[in-house]
Amino acid sequence: MRKLPFTKMHSLGNDFVMLDGVRTPLELDTVMVKQLADRNHGVGCDQLIVAQPAIGDADFFMRIFNADGSESGQCGNGARCFGRFLIEQGLTECRELEIQTISTRIRLTVADNWQVTAQLAPPSFEPRDIPFNAPAVADDYPIVVGGESHRIGTVSMGNPHAVLIVDDIDAAGVDQLGPMLECHPDFPQRTNVGFVQVVDRQTLRLRVWERGVGETLACGSGACAAVAVCRLQERIDDTVCVTLPGGLLSVTWPGHGPISMNGPAVSVFDGQWSIF
Repeated sequence: MRKLPFTKMHSLGNDFVMLDGVRTPLELDTVMVKQLADRNHGVGCDQLIVAQPAIGDADFFMRIFNADGSESGQCGNGARCFGRFLIEQGLTECRELEIQTISTRIRLTVADNWQVTAQLAPPSFEPRDIPFNAPAVADDYPIVVGGESHRIGTVSMGNPHAVLIVDDIDAAGVDQLGPMLECHPDFPQRTNVGFVQVVDRQTLRLRVWERGVGETLACGSGACAAVAVCRLQERIDDTVCVTLPGGLLSVTWPGHGPISMNGPAVSVFDGQWSIF
């Protein structure tokens, strides 16, 4: 038996188990990830994140695993927590960092009060990039779920997102529509599903059904996806306050180029996991 050190972190209740794979290389399998993520028998988290040595000219590589053991290429809130983790673990003294994942690149700026800004790659609305089965780019698309027709926006933030505009976020049917849209055949790699209510041009309310996780208290890439789709449809201004069940994120996107979000990164506790 050996002990695996970890740190539990969260941003707006979107929680993570963080592992240092820089000093000691880690070999993780699906079973181990699911055990660590289990909220009854493990540490419990939405995503498990591993720091690894840089690839190319990045500062670090970030591997992201969902609670079901599947691997993801993007996690906005997790990336912001990742920046604090790297500094607190003594892996870097830099507060401006370039992070690479399996699908994208993220620039982090870590403030002294642990408010972290993540600059994500430009949103892509190309169906092949998401991936999403559609013949061409459109502002939104019809989709049939549970025998009913809905309209969704789709975007890649380094991971796939479907975004539904709703009148009332509290009555959005996230638990019913979320899993059906996540596994809809038009999304060959499944998708995250955001339910967004446009309060005004500077304010969104959002709930997110995350791929491989379920509904979470917050989702950084989901907040960026909602802003990107709403901005594409000219419903909002460049900078928006996104209210999630766990708290607030500020997201800025002028309609082109990278998209940025700012919010807190919180360390909860350190521990050791027994590996048999």
